[in-house]
Amino acid sequence: MANTFSTEAALYLNNTPAKMANSAVHGGNSRRYRATITLASQASGDTITLARIPVGSYFDGGSMVSTVTLGTSTVAIGVAGTAAKYKAAAVFTAVDTPTAFGTAAQTGSQTGLTAYEDIILTIGVAALPAAGTLVVDLYFSAT
Repeated sequence: MANTFSTEAALYLNNTPAKMANSAVHGGNSRRYRATITLASQASGDTITLARIPVGSYFDGGSMVSTVTLGTSTVAIGVAGTAAKYKAAAVFTAVDTPTAFGTAAQTGSQTGLTAYEDIILTIGVAALPAAGTLVVDLYFSAT
């Protein structure tokens, strides 16, 4: 059977001399940025700022959990100008079920943030429910 190496592992397992993989993405320290949102009929088109992420951070993924279904509302997670940078707009109907998200382009990125990012949730299609709680956890690693 053939064996191949991931991009990161190849740096130190398949190179002479060995090179170290970027410690922010391979063995880095992960940080969670929690955003708790009290649902109150926020309108379609509104945004909710979730967190400010520091320079040099790498996106590891995220998760969402809600006490109620968001019905026909869609939510995207990203930044101003790129609303779906981290999560494409989609309905979220799971109740009390943590659900992972993250685009392959962002979770696989070998480039850290070059400027602070204010991460936003963008509401689409319909208003959010009048009551309930939505929790969004964002995971970023850094050296």
